[in-house]
Amino acid sequence: MSEKLKNLLVRTASAIVLGVVMLGAIIWSQWTYGMLLALLTASGILEFYTLAEKQKYVPQRFLGIMAGLLLLVLNFAFVSEDISISGEFRLLFEAGLALLLLLAFGMFIYELWRRHESPVANIAVTIMGVFYVAVPISLLCYFPILITESWNSWIIVGYLFIIWANDVFAYLVGMTCGRHRLFERLSPKKSWEGFFGGLVGAVAFGVIAGHLLGGSLWAWGGLALITAVTGVLGDLVESMFKRAADVKDSGELIPGHGGVLDRFDAVLLSAPFAFVYMYFVM
Repeated sequence: MSEKLKNLLVRTASAIVLGVVMLGAIIWSQWTYGMLLALLTASGILEFYTLAEKQKYVPQRFLGIMAGLLLLVLNFAFVSEDISISGEFRLLFEAGLALLLLLAFGMFIYELWRRHESPVANIAVTIMGVFYVAVPISLLCYFPILITESWNSWIIVGYLFIIWANDVFAYLVGMTCGRHRLFERLSPKKSWEGFFGGLVGAVAFGVIAGHLLGGSLWAWGGLALITAVTGVLGDLVESMFKRAADVKDSGELIPGHGGVLDRFDAVLLSAPFAFVYMYFVM
């Protein structure tokens, strides 16, 4: 068996396993969905800090990951139908908000004892990891309730399928007729032909999702368009980080696909834009 075929089989198998696990976690219950988001948050922040360390920065790993997870937990508790923020739970929620505030400013204090060069850069990179990874993933907590009045896990599935469709159609069109480079400095293989092919595929899947899940087909098409464009930009942003760190992949968590940032780079940048669009338009 050739090495190329072996890599293809590994990528295919891991993609199937990842898809089944994610779909199961999203659909099974709110708690499994929350645990999936927590895993992605911790792994994504850790990978971001690893990239930063390859550029001679020294982020505060523990405080950054704790802040990111706490931000996610607070947002999940706010939207979950199984958690009522009242009585003792209200006190816990407010304590969590206070702890998050203290963690943020504690990063400045902790840096006093670390004695590393570039303390400002180290603090900035630590906060940036939380902002780049934990904020967009925390926004995903709201996706199942933004369009419908009650929790609907299939909304997040539809959103992820739009991203998947954009990737697949961009790859297929780019491989067959890609001629003009989209952003050669960061991603030499991306083409304008693939970019527009991905947009068409994403919008088509968005309309299908709208038909299956209900709502305006135009609104779903608009969501798909925004998600696809910002998703491509998210891919380029992560490529920028990896090039600066001189690495091919952000991690090795997903065999054949790299790390969490490699697989979910489109989600990280598209989620905030999709959230705003869904909140005000849908």
